[in-house]
Amino acid sequence: MDQREALEVLETMSELYPNKIEITERVADMLIPELMEMDFTGVRKKLSAFAARNVFPPTLSEIAVYPPEENTYLDKMRQWEQEAANVTPETKQRFQKQLQQLVEEMSHDS
Repeated sequence: MDQREALEVLETMSELYPNKIEITERVADMLIPELMEMDFTGVRKKLSAFAARNVFPPTLSEIAVYPPEENTYLDKMRQWEQEAANVTPETKQRFQKQLQQLVEEMSHDS
């Protein structure tokens, strides 16, 4: 969420809980950076649901919704698959032989 949306969340909290929350400049300066890491739509939904059930204002953790983290592992796996596809059959056979020799050596050592 951007700064305007974060401020909107704080204003909504203040309107939902009049006389229970005072959003001062200092409070806004502390909470806006935290809110900006969250998902605006998700926070609004959680705030709405929370307000419907609670007479006291929520903490940020009670309404927090973070965007999903990007899964870079799938990209890395695709890259490895592409690199593996470019390896020649001869190189793969050589590697397979060396691996088998290593396994045999390790089994004799134990």
